[in-house]
Amino acid sequence: MAVWALGLNHTTAPLDLRGRFAFALDQLPPTLQGLRDNLSQHTQKLPEAAILSTCNRTEVYCAADQLAMTDTLNWLAQTGGVSPQELSQHTYLLEDDHVARHAFRVASGLDSMVLGEAQILGQLKDAVRAAEQAGALGSTLNQLFQRSFAVAKDVRSTTEIGAHSISMAAASVRLASQLFEDLRTIKVLFVGAGEMIELVSTHFAARQPKSMAIANRSMERGEKLAARYGAEVLRLAELPDRLHEFDAVISCTASTLPLIGLGAVERALKKRKHRPMFMVDLAVPRDIEPEVKSLEDVYLYTVDDLASVVQTGQAHRQAAVAQAEVIIDAGVQSFMHWMVQRGTVPLIRELQAQAEAWREAELQRAHKLLAKGESPEKVLEALSRGLTQKMLHGAMAELKAADGEHAQQTAQAVQRLFLRSER
Repeated sequence: MAVWALGLNHTTAPLDLRGRFAFALDQLPPTLQGLRDNLSQHTQKLPEAAILSTCNRTEVYCAADQLAMTDTLNWLAQTGGVSPQELSQHTYLLEDDHVARHAFRVASGLDSMVLGEAQILGQLKDAVRAAEQAGALGSTLNQLFQRSFAVAKDVRSTTEIGAHSISMAAASVRLASQLFEDLRTIKVLFVGAGEMIELVSTHFAARQPKSMAIANRSMERGEKLAARYGAEVLRLAELPDRLHEFDAVISCTASTLPLIGLGAVERALKKRKHRPMFMVDLAVPRDIEPEVKSLEDVYLYTVDDLASVVQTGQAHRQAAVAQAEVIIDAGVQSFMHWMVQRGTVPLIRELQAQAEAWREAELQRAHKLLAKGESPEKVLEALSRGLTQKMLHGAMAELKAADGEHAQQTAQAVQRLFLRSER
């Protein structure tokens, strides 16, 4: 069984390119089906597959009877509307133990923009659950991911990898506090009501802003989040007319197109008489048109812009990385041992079936001899001799037929298999 992974992340690809390959959870089932159908043309059996898609990465994990890495790259490139040549410049292709090591490092937060952040583990579990519900997860990838969860838990419980971590949410508040002297005087708008917005709104609420509002496609979900903080709820359609009311706008939705355009922000600034606006776009693809950043009174930050802020405290966590890598190494070795053992299962079954056939044949022969009146001693002697000859026949034939270097290798193999000393 071959295992491979194809990915791009915040270190290999720019934000806009990553946005082309962002998949919402509800998009995963049909996307996985398309991937598996495509790869099945190049593999003997329908491959296993899972896709992890976050604001910082998109990774495709596959397992099949043979490698299909180039085909996976071609499929992803076509899905995102770019050439395979362009995509290959921003991706990484991994196989076998390198896949396991990468998956374990991702789950443990060692490959994140925020070293040691915990959110990625939940996102990986969501991706695995989606693959399982889509019927795309088999025993190989299931083992890989279950072991990645176990390794991540071990890393978090035995090291300080998550200590001193500054999240995207905390970084957003820190940047806002640099622009506004007192956050208690500002009005904050959150666009979206997903996990990231929940985190950011929690951080802002702790600073007691003048008011908070939630704009979301689903009013029910928006109202649920707003109820925690006594925030106002808006419809997305109200954004153009009310954008000018807010000093800070933080957006993170699963929209495939920008929700806040350059024209809307220009009109908002005019109504605000050019009082500054603080904007954070945590979405991939973007929620806010990139041209907004060029406006003089707007301070717009994307997930990539926050990179330098979230790296604060990195030195405090580096000491824990070495400990985490040791745990990951052990996990990789264990997974690869399982893979090797799993590969020998068909052979073990064949050996057991062959031995059972020999035993049955000699037993029938013994019954016939007993029926003819042969003594039990002679029958047992014949039975044991027959089994011994059958078991040794293949080894003896190989020894007689082998020559040169092959003869020495065969002799050593026979010694290991048949002349092991009993202790």
